[in-house]
Amino acid sequence: MALIVQKFGGSSVADAEKIRRVAGIIADTYCEGHDVVVVLSAQGDTTDELIEKAREINPKPSKRELDMLLSTGEQISISLCAMALEKLGLPVISLTGWQVGIKTNSNYGNARIKSVGTERLRMELDQRKIVIVAGFQGTNKFDDITTLGRGGSDTTAVALAAALHADLCQIYTDVEGVYTADPRIIPSAIKLDEITFDEMLELASLGAQVLHNRSVEMAKRYGVNLEVLSSYVRKPGTKVKEVTNMEDTKISGVAKDSDIARIALIGLKDEPGTAFKIFRVLAKSNINVDIILQSVGGDDTKEISFTVAKADMDAAVQALNENKAVLGFKDIDVSDKFCKISIVGAGMIKSPGIAARMFEALYEANVNIHMISTSEIKISVLIDVEHAEMAMQSIHKKFFGV
Repeated sequence: MALIVQKFGGSSVADAEKIRRVAGIIADTYCEGHDVVVVLSAQGDTTDELIEKAREINPKPSKRELDMLLSTGEQISISLCAMALEKLGLPVISLTGWQVGIKTNSNYGNARIKSVGTERLRMELDQRKIVIVAGFQGTNKFDDITTLGRGGSDTTAVALAAALHADLCQIYTDVEGVYTADPRIIPSAIKLDEITFDEMLELASLGAQVLHNRSVEMAKRYGVNLEVLSSYVRKPGTKVKEVTNMEDTKISGVAKDSDIARIALIGLKDEPGTAFKIFRVLAKSNINVDIILQSVGGDDTKEISFTVAKADMDAAVQALNENKAVLGFKDIDVSDKFCKISIVGAGMIKSPGIAARMFEALYEANVNIHMISTSEIKISVLIDVEHAEMAMQSIHKKFFGV
């Protein structure tokens, strides 16, 4: 007998039929003799619908009140799924984040988990109950409800698995595992049997929507046995682990991130400390910067370009303009018509020519590169958003032949 944590995303519980299918998967696991803890997301597009309802009342609601509202989506899912399992005659209980004892910081809308209580969970499991937990939520030191940000239910599941020392954490999605690219964009993408934590973390951070990047970080830190698989097809999924047997694999996947805005500061003084001043301003506004490019212009000036998430674009521009006199730039150019395409692979560092093949694929597709960023296991390029799918297809064919 094992302790298994199972997480099901919003598309897996979108309607009554899908909830019954999920209940069947949970029931089968339980009837095999395992202890089962389940984490659910809000149904389908519920979170987006709740955000729209909020904006009908107040275009700029406080983050605290928005968290109070958004947390209700997961509560609907867990109660409905518990009812489905009750109908099957199985002992089950649904619990919210605060009932479990998931404690977070006070960063409303994007809170981080600080601790997970296990006493209530252990008590219910000792009574051989299936425990269904609301994902995406917790409470802070003021006992206010907080949410963990998009994809936060993945993080909830991994956090519970780590706290309970679960034997396995299964993340059920609408695809059969982790692929070499999004199969909805590239139908010929290949499902991977296994992938390293580092590769999965990079793919998740670079736009692959299979797993929340914070959940992968946590799984790696606490050694959680993680598997991604489908809630629609009963097949083995993809194991996410520290080391894989795929030693000859140089590239594990191609990812696309359209949540990108580029900001260029033009006419900066070409002197020490300029970059420090710029990125200190952004850091004080809690804005993360990704790709950075500096180029030298005429008259002892330079230009610094960088990318931020689209959601941070307006705040970044405001912060920079408010400090224009200190920073000393002449003009600012902003656009969100870009996309980041990345390749990821743990074997890349030992394989000369990977970058050349990627750039060749983009050349063959007649795609222009605006910015480039590299690390030991990834290469990212910034391109025009209208070329994104064509670029992905060309790169995927270059490395995987399909």
